[in-house]
Amino acid sequence: MGVGLATDVDAKALREVAVQIAREAATLARTVRDDAVTGGVDTKSTETDVVTAGDRAVERLVRERLAELRPGESVLGEEEGGETALEGLRWVVDPIDGTVNYLYGFPWYSVSLAAQLDGRSVAGAVVEPVSGRVWSAARGHGAHLDGRPLRASAADRLDLSLVATGFAYDVERRRAQATVVGRMLGQVRDIRRAGVASLDLCAVAAGWLDGMYEVGLNRWDWAAGALVAEEAGAHLRLPERGSTDGLGDEMLVCAAPGIAEQLTGALREADAGRV
Repeated sequence: MGVGLATDVDAKALREVAVQIAREAATLARTVRDDAVTGGVDTKSTETDVVTAGDRAVERLVRERLAELRPGESVLGEEEGGETALEGLRWVVDPIDGTVNYLYGFPWYSVSLAAQLDGRSVAGAVVEPVSGRVWSAARGHGAHLDGRPLRASAADRLDLSLVATGFAYDVERRRAQATVVGRMLGQVRDIRRAGVASLDLCAVAAGWLDGMYEVGLNRWDWAAGALVAEEAGAHLRLPERGSTDGLGDEMLVCAAPGIAEQLTGALREADAGRV
């Protein structure tokens, strides 16, 4: 598909596909969970970076359903990889975002599926298997939670804002990130760390959080959730190579409009992009 596809994409139709498949995948994730975490747990980058049989089964389902509903379109997934080129229409899937929570039975994890055009998200869905909540967005058509419109908070003071973050699996990087959190705690109301970037982004969209930041996320971690937040009016700073704003190439920042500049400034002062 060529660059000219931008005028032909039906973002609302793509959202419907994302919601349908993510819902099916969430049901599978929930129903196989007990067997998945006892009979098939491996590690990836470190001993704390786990992948379960549930992750693999869910991604297989998503790929099979996309092949049926959107034949010929490429897919990038956390477990099976895929097309890395940004050009054209590509689906990006995180079969289980929050695998450690999934492993432990902590009921805060998601299935995340987005359609991106030339590397930019145009539709997406984030579904919570335990609660059944469905977050979705289509570019230019707003963001919704179970059909209800979302809007980022009206926060305008960073010191009264609730902010989320996450940590890497590498021990040394985690220590550096903890140092940044220590610096940030005096600048905000409080910090939350739930371990699911896609749901942190959705929480900003709903006003449950005023902002979030994290270094080192992969595209599948944010592709759907970032669009939900952006369509809800949040300000978004995505990871970008060659960044010159002092936050580095790997930093993602999402915040209510009234605190976006304050949050990025505080992160810059805390050297958050250097971890």
